[in-house]
Order: sequence, then C-alpha cells, then structure tokens
Amino acid sequence: MPVQKLKDYLDKNKIRYVSIRHSTAYTASAVAASAHVKGKNLAKSVIVKLDGKMTMAVLPSQYRVDLERLRTACQAGAVDLATEEEFAKTFPNCEEGAMPPFGNLYGVPVVVEKSLAEDEEIAFNACSHSELIQLAYKDFAHLVKPQVAGFRQG
Repeated sequence: MPVQKLKDYLDKNKIRYVSIRHSTAYTASAVAASAHVKGKNLAKSVIVKLDGKMTMAVLPSQYRVDLERLRTACQAGAVDLATEEEFAKTFPNCEEGAMPPFGNLYGVPVVVEKSLAEDEEIAFNACSHSELIQLAYKDFAHLVKPQVAGFRQG
C-alpha cells in the first residue's frame, strides 16, 4: 500500500494526522532524531508468525519483542520471527522494514505492546524510510482494533 492509500484511508475515516517528511533513516534513533519525534512515541512493526500465521507486533521503537511473552499473551503454541522473504509479498509497495502498523489493511492481525497503548500520540513509518505519520493512539486503536498485550523486552 503506497503512503497515499494510507492517507486516503485516514482521510475517509476523518482521522486527524500529520505527515512528517524527514531525511532517509533506517534505525529508530536516526528516524526519531531526523523527524523530531520522541523515541517512546515512535512505533515499529515487527512481523512474527504465531502458530504459523503472520501477525504484526507493534511496539515502541526502542524495545525488542520478547517472543516468549508474546506467545504467552496471544495463547499461541509457537512463535517465530518472520523473514523478509516470508512477508515481503504481504506488504507490496512498502520499503523493507517500513510497514505501517495497519495490519488490518493487509489482512494481518495486530498486537500492540501495552506501553505504546498508553501514549497519547504515536508516529510510524508510512511505507518508506523518509516519511512518518503521526496521529492519536485512540484513533489508531479505533481503526485497527489491535489486541493489547505486554511483550516488550527490556
């Protein structure tokens, strides 16, 4: 989904958001610094397989996914990180590692780390490494209806 389709989806649903263009950056700390966004509000999407089904785990960018905690929280039998080859076709038109946390638009369930759900606003990659979308967490939750669970490491 190109970023324009994401913006159209947000507009159609009357969601207020800010689009932030920044110099190309690949690490969370570089993106946060370049876009002037607090690291705790910068969400990243990690693709995992819960019992073999692609699932999007969304958490603050400075943390890692604790796979065992995620498995337990989702009552799954098995959890593994998905490889780029396994999920690339699911997110066409998105640069590698720049998937927005709108798994619902790709037919992928979403699990959000509970600490991110406590933020008033979140920002996230908008299909590229040079643009973020920032919006109210409550609006994100309303559209995506993610499962909320504690699964961050650290």
